[in-house]
Amino acid sequence: MTAIRLLLVDDDPLVRAGLSFMMGGAADIEIVGEGADGSEVEHLVDRTRPDVVLMDIRMPTVDGLTATELLRRRPDAPQVVVLTTFHADDQVLRALRAGAAGFVLKDTPPAEILDAVRRVAAGDPVLSPAVTRQLMAHAAGARPDTRRGAARERIAELGEREREVAVAVGRGASNAEIAAELYMSVASVKTHVSRILARLGLNNRVQIALLTYDAGLLDEHGHEHGAAHGDGHGRAPWRGDDRGQGPGRRDGHGPGR
Repeated sequence: MTAIRLLLVDDDPLVRAGLSFMMGGAADIEIVGEGADGSEVEHLVDRTRPDVVLMDIRMPTVDGLTATELLRRRPDAPQVVVLTTFHADDQVLRALRAGAAGFVLKDTPPAEILDAVRRVAAGDPVLSPAVTRQLMAHAAGARPDTRRGAARERIAELGEREREVAVAVGRGASNAEIAAELYMSVASVKTHVSRILARLGLNNRVQIALLTYDAGLLDEHGHEHGAAHGDGHGRAPWRGDDRGQGPGRRDGHGPGR
């Protein structure tokens, strides 16, 4: 089994030590480096070649959100899990739009942080339940903004079937649920998701969900599908269930689709 290469970035040495102790004890995780500020991230990534970066938000020189944005522009970018003590809507949305594959609060139990790293490394975007609930409330109450026109232009690049799949992903439907709803095979759903990601230059299902929300597509389908609140079964639109389907990881098993 190949260990997940993990880079820790947090300005608090005690937090880094705790994370290193906790994560380094797992047989399937290798701590390849540590950083104290976002300004160090790109150099550390060049030197250590991690699969996942566990990134704090609040750091003195370059914050974790800016570091994530810079990092995810790279063609060989590792996955990023944002780790923080707070979960303001705008911070979460900015991290996810930048391409972060996960957002976990620091008071999350250690076993769940480990699970988040493993899931993200496997291509499955993950958010802590508290953050997911807050994002859904934000989506339910937010007004359309200047992103709507730009998002609709991007969605217009999709074919009709791809658009239907994108909206279903935004509602939080699994591949099996999308297949049943649209009368297609699960394999076909995965193919459509892969094409959506490639055509729109997105990283994962999280960003598909955000784009469909920005475009107002979930509002249009909200009454029949419970868009603003997941799919009516408590699921959030950012749940991922396609592993190893996307570009980004150097081993060809990039972010989930």
